[in-house]
Amino acid sequence: MKTKAMFYKKLEDKLHCYLCPHNCVIENGHVGKCNVRKHEDGVLYSLNYGEITSISLDPIEKKPLYYYKPDTYILSVGSFGCNFICGFCQNHSISQHKAPSEYLPKEKLVELVLTTEDNIGIAFTYNEPSIWYEYVYDCAKLLKETKEDASVVLVSNGYISEEPLKELLPYVDAMNIDLKSYTNRYYHEVCGGSLRPVLKTIEVAAPKCHVEITTLLVSGENDSLEEVEDISKFLANIDKDIPLHLSRYFPRYKLENPPTDVEFMHRAQEVATRYLNRVSLGNM
Repeated sequence: MKTKAMFYKKLEDKLHCYLCPHNCVIENGHVGKCNVRKHEDGVLYSLNYGEITSISLDPIEKKPLYYYKPDTYILSVGSFGCNFICGFCQNHSISQHKAPSEYLPKEKLVELVLTTEDNIGIAFTYNEPSIWYEYVYDCAKLLKETKEDASVVLVSNGYISEEPLKELLPYVDAMNIDLKSYTNRYYHEVCGGSLRPVLKTIEVAAPKCHVEITTLLVSGENDSLEEVEDISKFLANIDKDIPLHLSRYFPRYKLENPPTDVEFMHRAQEVATRYLNRVSLGNM
């Protein structure tokens, strides 16, 4: 379902979308880099509002969130679209393509959250929730108004502008943010973005909600101890208790680099632990 989007302004015959740091200037009939925000005759529409491609009751540790309500389950939902083009994306069938979906009104989703057994709340995940913004915002707000202690979780690449982030955060309890690298080169060449806005998202979110960080260490790309150290120092300057998940890479989608060396993963954990109190290895 399409609905009028938030966070855009008119520029003569074009529209400037400022939901994310791409700051797309979109001509009539065209979409932004996320492929789900479209300019139609002077109005910007979100094309994926309420469109669900995936829904599952997952362990909270799968997000991964190891230190937010451990040993619980959370209803996890996703749509289609993403503002990154990561070559190793494990969910590329929904992030890079308009996948089959089913419309679920916000009231129905909240009802499902509240009636699902052994469920602590809702996690927006699988594709990038920030470019599903209008639906995520509406559902999170309605859920909190209906049941204040229900949990709202975002699993995000962190590539969102500061204004929409701050507007959403009062309804968010926890985030897992991908810090994919500590270099602009990697963000530009592998992900189609830039580093600084992601660092800003972490700085803004960490004091407002529970935050855990995931870094996928891709062989031949960002598998250097120096980069792991830079990431760890950055997080430690915010809070040494921020959990860092160092995740092992395996070939998928467009990237065929060999799996990350296991010994390197252990050395990376040792380096990160010099600065941070909670460092975990994933995909091992």
